[in-house]
Amino acid sequence: MDNLFTVEALATLAGASYLVYLIVAYTKSYVKIPTDIYAVGVGFVVLLAAQFALGASPGDWVVYFLSLANGFLVAASAGKANDKAVD
Repeated sequence: MDNLFTVEALATLAGASYLVYLIVAYTKSYVKIPTDIYAVGVGFVVLLAAQFALGASPGDWVVYFLSLANGFLVAASAGKANDKAVD
């Protein structure tokens, strides 16, 4: 990425993955749960915040479901970025 984060960028797989990668990389030593599960949780929160910032209704259960489902995709993508950075 060559731009600063925007709400629209955080709502994409690339933007959310990059932010999740950074958050997990800097904070994983402070949590006592497996890193993969932690990354899914961080992805869920990032996507949920982006959806609310874009105008999604907090009362719509679909927003939570899709943020959780996409949180797994974001975590997997961030994990691959981490693998590339380490190798």
